Amino acid sequence: MALLDFFLSRNRNTADIAKERLQIIVAEQRKYQSEPDYFPELKREILSVIRKYVNIDSDMIRLQLEQKNEDISILELNINVPE
Repeated sequence: MALLDFFLSRNRNTADIAKERLQIIVAEQRKYQSEPDYFPELKREILSVIRKYVNIDSDMIRLQLEQKNEDISILELNINVPE
């Protein structure tokens, strides 16, 4: 039983939790540093156009720019549209 308890338990020490949280923070900062200057304005304009047709909040839209290489960028737009 002790062996089964060992594999089923998810006791993590505070250092592991802090490391995971720090990795998330660093990843978020890198994401925002790589965005072009026009990106926040682009998101606002897209949101305003969508709001002409559907009533949504700004937290229901996710806009992400992914750089594949020097020549290719992918703009991903995810919208949670209410029914």
